[in-house]
Order: sequence, then C-alpha cells, then structure tokens
Amino acid sequence: MKKTYKIEVDCANCANLMEEAAKKTEGVKDATVNFMTLKMKVEFAEGADPSEVMPRVRANCKKVEDDCEIYC
Repeated sequence: MKKTYKIEVDCANCANLMEEAAKKTEGVKDATVNFMTLKMKVEFAEGADPSEVMPRVRANCKKVEDDCEIYC
C-alpha cells in the first residue's frame, strides 16, 4: 500500500535526511520525499498498518531533522 503525506521541511538536504530516515523505519518498504511539492510518499511493507508505522516514521525523521513535520 502506498500513501502520500504533506510535510513541512526547511531545505532540500533536510528532505533527503527525512527520506533516508523513513526508509530505515520498520514497516516501510520504500519512501520518497519531494522537497518542491513538500510531499512524502510512503510504500508500506505487506501487512503493515500505516496508523502504527507513521508515528515511528515521524519519530525517526525528528531524530535527523527536529523541526520537520509530517501531517498524517
């Protein structure tokens, strides 16, 4: 399953850090962050519940970029 989320991030480098952090999150098969559109596309692993995975994605992204936001 794929879902798109609106994000708030200050720079393209921060967006790249968020993308890498999201990809490393358990339950995420793939993630792409587009700085120009301020959107994050997340492909969830088979059987993963997005409502359980996204809080972990947000926490991991905040570790690398503490002023970012993901709107679920």
